[in-house]
Amino acid sequence: MYIELHTSSAFSFLRAASVPETLVDRAAMLGYPAVALLDRDGVSGAPRFHKAALAAGIRPLIGAELTITGRSAAVGRKAEGGRLKAEGAALFALPVLVSSQQGWQNLCRLLSRMKLRAPKGEGALTLEEMDGHTAGLIAMPGRSLLRTDRFGVGGLLDRIVGIFGRANTYVELQRHLHRDQEDDNDALTCLAGAFRVPVLATGGVGFATPDERALFDVLTAIREHVPLHLAGRRLGANAERYLKPPAQMVRLFADRPEAVHATQDLADRLQFSMSDLGYRFPKYPVPHGENEISFLRKIAEVGARDRYRPFHGRARAQVARELDLIEKLDLAGYFLIVWDIVNFCRQQDILVQGRGSAANSAVCYSLGITAVDPVGMDLLFERFLSEERGEWPDIDLDLPSGDRRERVIQHVYQKYGKHGAAMTANVITYRGKSAAREVGKALALDEGQIDRLAKVMHQFEFIDEADTLSRRLAEVGMAGDDPRVRHFASLWRQMQDLPRHLGQHSGGMVVCQGDLSSVVPLENASMPGRVVVQWDKEDCADMGIIKVDLLGLGMMAVLQDTIRLINSREGTTGREGSRPASSPDWTHPPDLELESSRQRGISLSSIPPDDPEVYRMLCAADTIGVFQVESRAQMATLPRLKPRCFYDLVVEVAIIRPGPIVGQMVHPYLNRRAGIEPVTYAHPSLEPILKRTLGVPLFQEQLLRMAMVVADFTGGQAEELRRAMGFKRSEQRMKQIEGQLREGMTKNGITDEAADRIVLSITSFALYGFPESHAASFALLAYASAYFKMHYPAAFYTALLNNQPMGFYHPATLVKDAQRRGVRFHPVDVQESSWECTVESDGAVRLGLRYVRGLRAEVGQLIAGIAPIPQSPNPPIPQSLKPSGPQDLCCPKCGCDDPSMLESVSSIPQSLNPSGPQALKPSSPQSFFCNICSHEWTASPLSPAPRFQSIDDVIRRTGMRRDEVAMLAEIGALNSLGHDRRSALWQVERAIRPAGELFEQAEGRSPTAEGNSSPLPEMSISERLVADYSGTGLTVGPHPMTFRRHDLSMRGVLPAIELPKARAGRRVRTAGMVITRQRPGTAKGFVFLTLEDETGVANIIVRPDLYAAERLTIVESSFLLVEGLLQNQDGVTSIKAERVSRLDGLSEQAAFESHDFH
Repeated sequence: MYIELHTSSAFSFLRAASVPETLVDRAAMLGYPAVALLDRDGVSGAPRFHKAALAAGIRPLIGAELTITGRSAAVGRKAEGGRLKAEGAALFALPVLVSSQQGWQNLCRLLSRMKLRAPKGEGALTLEEMDGHTAGLIAMPGRSLLRTDRFGVGGLLDRIVGIFGRANTYVELQRHLHRDQEDDNDALTCLAGAFRVPVLATGGVGFATPDERALFDVLTAIREHVPLHLAGRRLGANAERYLKPPAQMVRLFADRPEAVHATQDLADRLQFSMSDLGYRFPKYPVPHGENEISFLRKIAEVGARDRYRPFHGRARAQVARELDLIEKLDLAGYFLIVWDIVNFCRQQDILVQGRGSAANSAVCYSLGITAVDPVGMDLLFERFLSEERGEWPDIDLDLPSGDRRERVIQHVYQKYGKHGAAMTANVITYRGKSAAREVGKALALDEGQIDRLAKVMHQFEFIDEADTLSRRLAEVGMAGDDPRVRHFASLWRQMQDLPRHLGQHSGGMVVCQGDLSSVVPLENASMPGRVVVQWDKEDCADMGIIKVDLLGLGMMAVLQDTIRLINSREGTTGREGSRPASSPDWTHPPDLELESSRQRGISLSSIPPDDPEVYRMLCAADTIGVFQVESRAQMATLPRLKPRCFYDLVVEVAIIRPGPIVGQMVHPYLNRRAGIEPVTYAHPSLEPILKRTLGVPLFQEQLLRMAMVVADFTGGQAEELRRAMGFKRSEQRMKQIEGQLREGMTKNGITDEAADRIVLSITSFALYGFPESHAASFALLAYASAYFKMHYPAAFYTALLNNQPMGFYHPATLVKDAQRRGVRFHPVDVQESSWECTVESDGAVRLGLRYVRGLRAEVGQLIAGIAPIPQSPNPPIPQSLKPSGPQDLCCPKCGCDDPSMLESVSSIPQSLNPSGPQALKPSSPQSFFCNICSHEWTASPLSPAPRFQSIDDVIRRTGMRRDEVAMLAEIGALNSLGHDRRSALWQVERAIRPAGELFEQAEGRSPTAEGNSSPLPEMSISERLVADYSGTGLTVGPHPMTFRRHDLSMRGVLPAIELPKARAGRRVRTAGMVITRQRPGTAKGFVFLTLEDETGVANIIVRPDLYAAERLTIVESSFLLVEGLLQNQDGVTSIKAERVSRLDGLSEQAAFESHDFH
């Protein structure tokens, strides 16, 4: 029997065309009992190959092709064409197979050595480096042995035999039906005989079937950076590198039967299995006299008694049950290490929250890892940890994105060592846009066509049956019957989901007891200071390697910054006199924390869980900037769902996902909630599972339970179902699972319509649905962000602006939304602005220098760090710096600036005689009280001392470039120096090109003096608006639509604020700036627009035919005029467009880049 011992998969990255599963399917069909995978310089495809082979009943054999160079440093450099070249020696690939666990460890170490010293995607080894590290490895050199220019005749084989040993060296023979290969095989056979080593027949497989040869050629052209018609001999001579039947290979090597027999003999020697890689999780250092489980039990009980008040029977039983299973599975160290990371975050004042399936664990809740009470929410623990699954649990930690998260990651690296911790990889695959670009270049399409194809194919992932590939191609002027176009379409389809390169997972980290590089190869990430393993998170789970996700979440950074701003300004918790309502889960109030939290200031744990104003705001869909519920679809659902409690918010977070939408679950749930339709169940056995969600499955946990009840799925099968739901190619896996579902339901007597409804519910989640635990964790953040938006808008919007880009809306939209809520903004000012946005003493938000386009970060931070110019001890107090009264202030909490509601409660007594030696100093404070929200705060009555005296002073002390200082002048950031914008621009030119000190002295001017005269007229208000958008991307002045409002009103065009008041079904017209364009895959080709004017936002629904007719106008115009029928259902207002046209009279520059098709 012939065994194929040399196949390569697409994880060789542009060197092979089939994914591992396709190779295994082909091998199983051909009757191979075993097959080997050898990818180039890595084992990224090995876990998938191993898993697929075991499922197919094939023994998986593992190895790699190692890039070998002759130079000592073994680090390649890029030459022309982007190919790796070695200095002094040509490269060749040495195939090696793993025969034992020691061989696997040696292979991983060699690959890690190669990759860690080279730039990403490069690397090579020398033969000398392999010496002493080849135990358990078998070498299969081939045609490279005949290269005599470097090693002489037989010299290379002599060295390989010396390194690997004669018993572990085979000479590889391949036959791909071209003449020169036969001459080489004769020479190789003679060479093997001379050194008394066996020959070995292989197919050198690069793709599973001959049909994939065209794709293989395209991948070769991409790798070589040449179009196909110029690739020449770099392409394969024919399609012979496919996986052939064993009998065909026996006939092919009929004249060399010993080479065929050697495949069986060698396969029998390869006893290594990836089922045990020798991975061990680190031991947690526990106090003397304790072991990991005893220590975990004690701290879990301490935490449980604090979180559960009282520590009731259900909670006690759940914690005990979980601890018993944790002990049985020997997972105590895992929980302790995650607990240790959480404690590090808290000690470093880094906000942290456990997310995902960790929320299903009462132990995680007790340890403070998650803020969701799984007992109170009745969450499924088996979703988190199951004895049957036999795999590690998965805990995700949400951290503030940016530097704070990086500190946690670097802490883990430092604690476990460079080779003891690494990030998991993320396999970047070819998708619509990237595949279109690469195939287009390989086929030598012109640049214009490639750009149009990439743009149109980027969105070709809709479920709309009418949205065909032919229609897409026609949109860019390519005829579907053109042979080259058909070839493009075929190759584009084949490229989908092929591995492109290894990226870095957003936060998954693995840690190891000892040397992780002996378990899985490590390589450098593109980000400095990061190391990644060659496997993604699913592969790590399959191979029994534990992962902890340290995920950066922009909203976590916003919440932490909001809390810091609030507490730094007032030092109290929440509203005056209010008590912190509860612990982090907002369910069990800890009385002992009351006094300490008042001292600490407001925190997530002190937010009241049932604030009626917050829920009123959510019901009104006033959620721009609010985590997870700010999209158009979420805002359209909120008034219908009408959330009144925390669990309603959990449902809201989960329901607007492709899974529930395609599964036809959204409208039934909303109708049942509103009492419009009765609550029914597809089968009586599902009532206990679906009762809480009114008979409608909304969460992954419910789907898993349904499968276990109606189809008798085991816990392991349910977990496989869950993973299929979250896998990129999950639709294929879901089809396989559908057969198992129907078979199980048939055995239980569930057929016909009931079975179809259940299958639709479950399989729809392949399009992405939320677990309940995940939704609960996100709902906590959604509520917190809504609370801060409601009660501390200035601080909340400041934090949002400082953490851009994030969320759904542009900063310009956030500013206008904040202004509509009463928040005042001050523009960028070199005298006042910090690098970040800040909340000033009057409660207004001062824009930061970070928003000035073209201003280097180091220059902006230098400006912000310049100390004010020293003032004389008792300067005269100008009128502008007299003690402020309430008429000059704004409440920093609620934004109230009504003088009648703001009261001065303390100031310097008049008896101090302000005209005497105790006159008012610049630092003299005043206290004020707001009668709207009962908030008291202290503010300085005097403006801070200036940083600069003149524009010359600014330039001289900061070293700004001309374009930077000109931009500051154009946006008005230099106005505080005594100039309007145009005058400042004039002075900038004078300062950049001065006459010189000699001439200035001759003219009687000091070096810092500036004349105020300028021949340039002041900017008009519309010019200032354009300058604001051009220079900062936003404006704190009037909305652009303000300048057209009078004219539009005369034409009957309604502002957004008037639309909800109009009669449903009435034909209306509205206009605004386009801030979002969406075309969800679940919407059957409908396009949704959001228009913003000075009063709010309007939602527009565009039919597919109207979009096709007006596509250019809709996609490219910043301002639109829309006419259509007003729809008002359950408080959700929208316009079903009948006519769409560009709104003239407003400059396209007075707009920002909209959030399109995301």
